[in-house]
Amino acid sequence: QVQVVESGGGLVQAGGSLRLSCVASGSIFSMNRMGWYRQAPGKQRELVASDTTGGTTNYADSVKGRFTISRDNAKNTVFLQMNSLKPEDTAVYYCNAYGSALGKIGRADYWGQGTQVTVSS
Repeated sequence: QVQVVESGGGLVQAGGSLRLSCVASGSIFSMNRMGWYRQAPGKQRELVASDTTGGTTNYADSVKGRFTISRDNAKNTVFLQMNSLKPEDTAVYYCNAYGSALGKIGRADYWGQGTQVTVSS
C-alpha cells in the first residue's frame, strides 16, 4: 500500500503565499514523478506542476513564474511554493505520485485526498 498525504492549504489574500507539502509513504519501490494537480468547482482537474526523479519540471502556463515545485527524492516528498496568489488559484490541490510499489508489477498513479486553497480578493 502507498499512502499520499498533503498538507499546507488554507485561506490567503490575493498576493499572498502558501506552501504545500506532500509525502508518499508505505510500500514504495521508486517514485519516478511527483507533482501537484488542482480542481476548481465545475472544472476538470488540471496539472499545476510536476517533477521527475531526473530533475525535469513542468508547470502550467498559468502558474509559471509564481509557483515553484521542489522535491526530496530520498524522502518521497514534494513541495509547492505558491507566491503572488490570485483568486483564480482557488481550488482543491491534489498531490500525485507516479511510480512502482513493492510487490506490484508496473507503475501506477497514487493520489492524496486533497487540500483546499482559497484565495480571497
